[in-house]
Amino acid sequence: MSLYPKDMNIYGDSGNVLTVRRRLALYGYESVMHYYNQGDEWPERVDLILGGGGQDTGQKKIIDDFFMRADLIRSLADEGVPMLMICGMYQLFGEYFETVDGTRLDGIGVIGAYTVGQDVRMIGNLVERSDEFGDVIGYENHSGQTFLREGVSPLGRVEHDGRGNNGEDHTEGARVNNVIGTYMHGSLLPKNPKIADFLIRKACERRYGAFEPQVTDSARGELDRLERFAVEARRVAAARPR
Repeated sequence: MSLYPKDMNIYGDSGNVLTVRRRLALYGYESVMHYYNQGDEWPERVDLILGGGGQDTGQKKIIDDFFMRADLIRSLADEGVPMLMICGMYQLFGEYFETVDGTRLDGIGVIGAYTVGQDVRMIGNLVERSDEFGDVIGYENHSGQTFLREGVSPLGRVEHDGRGNNGEDHTEGARVNNVIGTYMHGSLLPKNPKIADFLIRKACERRYGAFEPQVTDSARGELDRLERFAVEARRVAAARPR
């Protein structure tokens, strides 16, 4: 399911949806895609949820509906449903986001973190090191400083000050159960297929008990081609600060 694509979908975050659907098809699975916006009916079954970034105005638009679904989303996260939340949705999955003008938007508390707005933006291509996924490459563009609560694991770590979650502690993103929050736009998943496959594997294991791809020769060739594209995109992004 794509969560609030009308208002929370900037910097190419819809590419994450396309990547998951394409890789599922290549692995031999037929996906059913739901696009959920405020006021829509929640689907009967959800196996994987993707949320994108948005401006402060976008967050304010969806917040009332988001809280109507908060208990359900928290229960799905507790049950192990894989989720990827980018930037603005990452912030709202935390405890709260206090904007630059002092407005406080409460989050739903799936991730033990809080965000405070600042005037200086953290922007540019970013390489972080993840214990599970290796080098993760994406594009950050945010003014909010996110601080993880004690015991919450980051998605990865950055080398330089002024980057990542808050520009201070060298963390980026967060991992809670099968929920990933990150500031990485780009789109993230086309350049980082290991994360896409993690989400797919967890969804299939939860739904079917196992991830058992049926890859044809032509599908294998397409997966190899996508891997080459990812390698080149990662190389170019890593070489450019902006």
